[in-house]
Amino acid sequence: MTAPRTLTALFAGVVVLTSAVLPSEAVKVAPPRQIAFHTWTSDADFLAGAHSGTTVTDGSLTFGQATGSTAYVDPFGDGTARNYDQASWVSPPVSTGFGVTELIASWNATTPPGTWVEVSMAAKTNLGATTKWYVLGRWTGGDDTGAGDIHRTSVPSQGDADGRVAVDTFVAAKDRWMDRWQLKVTLYRLSGSTQAPLVRSVGAVSSRLPADAKVAVSPLGGAEGVVLDVPTYSQETHIGHYPQWDNGGEAWCSATSTAMVLDYYGAGPTAAETSWVDPTDADPQVDHSARHVFDYAYDGAGNWPFNTAYAGSRGVDAFVTRLRSLTEAEQFIKAGIPLVASLSFKKGDLPGAGYGTNGHLMVIVGFAPNGDVVVNDPASHLIKSNDAVRTTYDRAAFENAWVPHSGGLVYVIHPAGTPLPPHEPQANW
Repeated sequence: MTAPRTLTALFAGVVVLTSAVLPSEAVKVAPPRQIAFHTWTSDADFLAGAHSGTTVTDGSLTFGQATGSTAYVDPFGDGTARNYDQASWVSPPVSTGFGVTELIASWNATTPPGTWVEVSMAAKTNLGATTKWYVLGRWTGGDDTGAGDIHRTSVPSQGDADGRVAVDTFVAAKDRWMDRWQLKVTLYRLSGSTQAPLVRSVGAVSSRLPADAKVAVSPLGGAEGVVLDVPTYSQETHIGHYPQWDNGGEAWCSATSTAMVLDYYGAGPTAAETSWVDPTDADPQVDHSARHVFDYAYDGAGNWPFNTAYAGSRGVDAFVTRLRSLTEAEQFIKAGIPLVASLSFKKGDLPGAGYGTNGHLMVIVGFAPNGDVVVNDPASHLIKSNDAVRTTYDRAAFENAWVPHSGGLVYVIHPAGTPLPPHEPQANW
């Protein structure tokens, strides 16, 4: 389980089901779920933005020439300011065709020692005003502060009349919405260094979601009977491990889920990379994941884009988005792509789980012949065994623990050569 988020960040969304696709037993049509995903991930994409000291090399954004320097005092360091040269890139404006009330950015970047990236967003509101730049994350893949790495962190207390940032999610203020938005990527490196971060992709999922507490079960999507061979790791076996990172395994659901998917692709850390872990630990890749996704301000390993950024640092493509239903999730399973899904539920609402949670992540690995959801649940039955992780949950119960509570949020992690499935006209991946 992860630390609880704000109600707005956790409880938003409902499945879009038109009368043409509703099951016969459904009694009402759910309101539309507006979700749009946009990413920049190629030479042409990055060249379309505004550069201030950045350049494009082999499909990645990197330093060209520094445009200034910043004296950064790491809020989780020793209070000493360190100087970093900087350069930045601003995306073209994105208009989604609906009033955006939430936005979650994600990125894939390589950050050599002494370098880091900051991702921010600004938008034009329905009142015609342009917002300030809200920081959505300060990211580095390492944690060698002696070499100039910062403590990766979200940035709290940014709220104003237009909106706020709930850990990793921009949330518009009441009676506000965004007509169009932009992202800004700022690259940092220790002053005098020739090292430079490389940003392979940056994007965001924006949404406007109804607040229905229940959704109708979605129609089957063709993946019934398909189960992907994703390895099973239990977070429960890591209870007490390295409590400086989110109190050890009891809160490592996100990091454990990310580790499972990376190992499914053979992209997990090597034995040399995990040599710092206690050798009695059978699954050191889980501890490694928790360490490298940890958000020092949030004080947790459940920051959504930090998990996909860590996955992206392992050579795969990864991003955060929202899905409208399990019907959409089935399309990924058919493509061979497991999904890390964010849920919350009271004890008893997800039959067979044996627990309740304010926030939890697990891996959708397939579907039973009747459409029920096959998952790798890292907290399954709260049993300290990898053998207990694979389980099956009722389709309707799972969908109602997922769609209304996180807006159908998932991590999409896949090798660059694995194509994503076709999507609806309003693209959410």
